[in-house]
Amino acid sequence: MKYNQLGNSGILVSELCLGTMSFGSSGYWSVVGSLDYKDSKRLVDIAIDSGINYFDSADVYSHGQSEEILGKAVKDKRKDMIIATKVRGRMSKEINNVGLSRKHIIESCHNSLKRLGTDYIDHYILHSYDPITPFEETISTLDDLVSQGKIRYYGVSNFPAWQLMKFISTAEKNHWQKPVSLQAIYSLISRDVEYELMPLCLDQKLAFTPWSPLGGGFLTGKYRKDKPMPEGARRTNEEQNFIQIDPEKGYALVDELEKIAIKYDATVPQAALNYLLRKDGVTSVLIGATKPHQLEDNIKTTDWKMEAEDVKKLDDLTTLNPIYPHWMLQFTAKDRTNGEFFM
Repeated sequence: MKYNQLGNSGILVSELCLGTMSFGSSGYWSVVGSLDYKDSKRLVDIAIDSGINYFDSADVYSHGQSEEILGKAVKDKRKDMIIATKVRGRMSKEINNVGLSRKHIIESCHNSLKRLGTDYIDHYILHSYDPITPFEETISTLDDLVSQGKIRYYGVSNFPAWQLMKFISTAEKNHWQKPVSLQAIYSLISRDVEYELMPLCLDQKLAFTPWSPLGGGFLTGKYRKDKPMPEGARRTNEEQNFIQIDPEKGYALVDELEKIAIKYDATVPQAALNYLLRKDGVTSVLIGATKPHQLEDNIKTTDWKMEAEDVKKLDDLTTLNPIYPHWMLQFTAKDRTNGEFFM
């Protein structure tokens, strides 16, 4: 297992992070997985034994059950683990029990600490952008929590690039602690972060941690052209099927992943994960599982390294269409490289 610096912080995290969305069995999240403590603990133990030291949860996962299970599962090795959890989502019908206000962050942090059974959170992540709370209110609250020792570092997730840069600038201007990471969707079928967010992370030295690296399960290889949809698969549930995929392109991608996997004596999901580990800026890839054999297979991703020619094949197969102003910048860049005169 390789370990990478968490952005501009002084801590190292494993290149794979175990996501705990499948821990617990409450409401919306039960469709992802309904693992009780015993089954969850087994996954945690497998992860730790493999060298994984980074675990990701959120207060909204099964209404706090995920945090409770994770906290109990790592209790004996807490000091060696890097635990991330998130704040932002609605936790009750009470009107203010949502968002990134000072009230909600402080109350949520205290509740997460209690559920995790710990007195500090290593990595506290804003689960999404909040359009109504001023950045000054949010960041000053996080800065206070760092000063109090209740959180060590914080990051953001699901932010537009221009808002994230504004967020960082607000922290810098007021001499408050800055975020150390961005967690965002990234896979061979969701490469949109390469337009703005990944360059921003590289420029600002933010750790980048991809979520849904297997495209909501599509890149596991179980979805194939002219074959029936696997029974009980997540993508058969419309509520969870929010990742849009062009089926024809998706099937062609899985076929290519299978060819590459065979070359390395690996599996389709390993190939999809290994591709991400080869991308500049990726710090730790979030993986999830409901069964031990799934997790063990994902962990074997770190046993081999995809060659550059295969990375390029996958890049070419899933290339992004330039959007404005990117295509215009590519055009005008020619006058810097070959002396052509356009304007």
